[in-house]
Amino acid sequence: MTIENGPPVSSTSIVVLTLARRVETELSAELAPLELTISRLGLLGHIAGVPGASFSDLARMSGISVQSVHAAVKGLVQAGLVRDRTARAGSASTIELTPEGHRLLREAAQAITKVDERLFGPDADPIHQQVGEAIRTAFPTP
Repeated sequence: MTIENGPPVSSTSIVVLTLARRVETELSAELAPLELTISRLGLLGHIAGVPGASFSDLARMSGISVQSVHAAVKGLVQAGLVRDRTARAGSASTIELTPEGHRLLREAAQAITKVDERLFGPDADPIHQQVGEAIRTAFPTP
């Protein structure tokens, strides 16, 4: 990004967005053979990680509308990745992964690890290694 043909603007936000786009591109390519998108992966992860999450909960966690979650879950059900154990219309849903959904999530975790290693691992650019370490330090996993 330049201002009036001057030198590039040094903005942390722009650098992070650029890096995020690269990670998204690499991860999308790695997930494609699994017929997964990043958003579908996120929804599967939320369903697996938060047992009993409602459609509203999933919408909040995913940053999408409840209607979009209903449509996405319907697609996941049709693909055999989740089941919705709704007792009856209007009652709370119990959405859970099927064995196929669990298998796919494990394969996706391997794909994520490949991308992490490629972009931030020991053979990556040393600056990228430092960025990866800074991110892991700033956002530790429980």
